[in-house]
Amino acid sequence: MLSVEEAFDRILGFFNVLKPESKPILDALGQVLTQDISSPVDIPPLANSAMDGYAVMAADIKGATESSPVVLKVIGSVAAGEVPKATVQPGTAVRIMTGAPIPGGADAVVPFEETDETDRRKQGISIDQIGVRFDVGRGSAVRPAGQDVSKGTKVLDSGTVLRPSEVGVLASMGYAAVNVVRRPVVAILATGDELVEPGQPLLPGKIYNINSYSIAAAVRRAGGIAKPIGVARDNLASLTAKIDEGLQADMLITTAGVSKGDYDIVKDVLAERGKIELWSVRMRPAKPLAFGMMTRPDGKKTPHLGLPGNPVSAMVAFEQFGEPAIRKMLGLKQLKRPTVEAILDDDIHNGDGRRVYARVVVSKRDGAYHARLTGEQGSNLLTSMARANGLAICPEDVPVKKAGETATVQMLDWPPEVS
Repeated sequence: MLSVEEAFDRILGFFNVLKPESKPILDALGQVLTQDISSPVDIPPLANSAMDGYAVMAADIKGATESSPVVLKVIGSVAAGEVPKATVQPGTAVRIMTGAPIPGGADAVVPFEETDETDRRKQGISIDQIGVRFDVGRGSAVRPAGQDVSKGTKVLDSGTVLRPSEVGVLASMGYAAVNVVRRPVVAILATGDELVEPGQPLLPGKIYNINSYSIAAAVRRAGGIAKPIGVARDNLASLTAKIDEGLQADMLITTAGVSKGDYDIVKDVLAERGKIELWSVRMRPAKPLAFGMMTRPDGKKTPHLGLPGNPVSAMVAFEQFGEPAIRKMLGLKQLKRPTVEAILDDDIHNGDGRRVYARVVVSKRDGAYHARLTGEQGSNLLTSMARANGLAICPEDVPVKKAGETATVQMLDWPPEVS
């Protein structure tokens, strides 16, 4: 049997970063930049006010106090988006709103609450004058032009993953679209005469098609474009047509038909399209695995990952091999899930020398991570996966990880209560 690491290295060695595409910045969320980004403008483009108040000359209000305010003549107002019409001269002020450009001559902003504006309004007094009750220094509440970014400065490097903050930065510089590594299209094909689509009547001997939906959802979550192509029945014509359809994608994932007891027809059809490797991987669940480079009718090659048929096995195998392959095609550097060290609340038994991925719930208590099993660990029990936020690892050479011992946990989710 191959180790998990050997299977990982073999599979990932066949994947490369995909070519770039131009995408609108919002649609590019989560994708990797393929260009350096420099700013064509200063941000902010003009000096502007950090608060609502009055633009003044700092020298005019030196020594101003509540008991001895400095009275200035109000010569205009300016709101965000407007261009100031007035220039501040000694003894004058301009009423200004947050984000509005600083008028010429002004070098500070006094907030409303440090003036007598409210008192004047209550008394019905005109605010063509204003009393300043606080001495602010030069530059107070003034955001200089280019404070965040100077024109011509490189802001984002090629290889940056676009998060909401980077999308906002791109918008602030006026970028509507950028070049990013395109998302891989992943075809998902379930196999078996017994499968019925959700929403259809469940006849005797049939089961619902679980894997197409769980794996497609996992592909989307990993950043790929999921393309479920239905179910291939256990006959040559159906399998051939569906596999040829799936090979038009960047990767084909099949579920079932890769273990020793499965019908040979699945393996036979795949073998006609290329060299398929059928492996036993030293892991539980998800021991049976298939991988190969399949040749399309146009001569191009498509990687194929064959997952086991049991739903938990399919998902665990996808986590170890499918998601890293997608992340590599996306140009991401971190291919594997983050891990934590957690104290086990339950024993994890390993009876056959395979690496065990036990479904657990990780929580934080008394400053330490703890992991408890989600219940029975059968590879057909998908609800045990739905209750889990991590996979606790018992190494191949450890017969049992005892409760109270520490185990490495591969985190599937990072809920707030774990932080």
